[in-house]
Amino acid sequence: ITGSIAAYKIPLLIRLLIKENADVQVIMTPCAKSFVTPLTLSTLSKKPVMSEPFDPETGSWVNHVELGRWADLMLIAPASANTIGKMAHGIADNFLTTAYLSAKCPVLVAPAMDLDMYQHPSTQSNIAILRSFGNTIIEPQVGELASGLCGAGRMEEPEKILEEISACLSGKEDMKGKKILITAGPTRENIDPVRFISNHSSGLMGFALAEECAERGAMVTLITGPTNLTISHQRVNRIDVTSADEMHKACMKETPNHQMIIMAAAVADYSPLKYSSSKIKKTGKSLRLDLTRTPDILSDIASKRKKNQVIVGFALESDNEIASARKKLLEKKIDFIVFNSLKDAEAGFNKSTNKVSVLNKKGRTWHFGPKAKREIAADIINTILL
Repeated sequence: ITGSIAAYKIPLLIRLLIKENADVQVIMTPCAKSFVTPLTLSTLSKKPVMSEPFDPETGSWVNHVELGRWADLMLIAPASANTIGKMAHGIADNFLTTAYLSAKCPVLVAPAMDLDMYQHPSTQSNIAILRSFGNTIIEPQVGELASGLCGAGRMEEPEKILEEISACLSGKEDMKGKKILITAGPTRENIDPVRFISNHSSGLMGFALAEECAERGAMVTLITGPTNLTISHQRVNRIDVTSADEMHKACMKETPNHQMIIMAAAVADYSPLKYSSSKIKKTGKSLRLDLTRTPDILSDIASKRKKNQVIVGFALESDNEIASARKKLLEKKIDFIVFNSLKDAEAGFNKSTNKVSVLNKKGRTWHFGPKAKREIAADIINTILL
């Protein structure tokens, strides 16, 4: 529990967990004690609340490492912007963050803060970092906040948090034994040793898909272009590439070994016709750059597909969106296409949320979002597996 007014909801959550026969150990930050008392929490959990790295009565060290290994699941709720920032950057200056860094179990994080704090780029960046660590974010809800504002930042209700915990501990592995190939991120097409052509893709959607499939039991090969994201799941084999040509070669090598191929990368359509081995000097008022088409990875994969392979493409459109996406689906001869629009403010590049439509070759369409990209990843996989 961290220092947030939403801490008042936690006694109810502890009662719900105890009713489910959970063994609950409460850790509080010093600030959290201003919002809910350790006595209340220890009474409900039937364990002394932990807050300090040393026992004040005995002077002995409290073993946060052992605690991190004891837990089947760690829930940080409410998670303040301050604690989220510390978790994202490895700052272990209190007992809660030292326990977090020692946790070997799944970690669920339920943010709770004011609207502007939640929307601040630093908070969104820190949340994205936690997702890249494999932590699950329980998205805050829209509602009236302590400041009097109304918007996103309200911690999810205890009953819903319990559902998230139950789902996590149930160990859903409906993709166990499957081998999934996923591409993510942008490609870079070098002009000279200094410059390149690329796009704004962050790789967040592809990485979210990789984490979702791995957590559901699949063995995932993630082929990614240049990105700052990290992924540490033991069932994800990451292959880093730079250019469209490198991604094409890696995909063609790996494709025969996988039952499902999800092409979420934003691959450059064109690359410079000629590469200059030395930096191009600035001369004149203009520069002509001749481009050539890059390999059509999706078409090449589809043309060499094995029986029963499922192939999923992605499309980002700005005009005639659904019609253009369905045309691509049919032309590429694939099974599904995931479409999102540049016109949606909560979708697209470098955003933690997305809004998509999933189209299949039989003419059906499903719509999801706007919601967190990890939740969208689950929706996409659920649709493919129908």
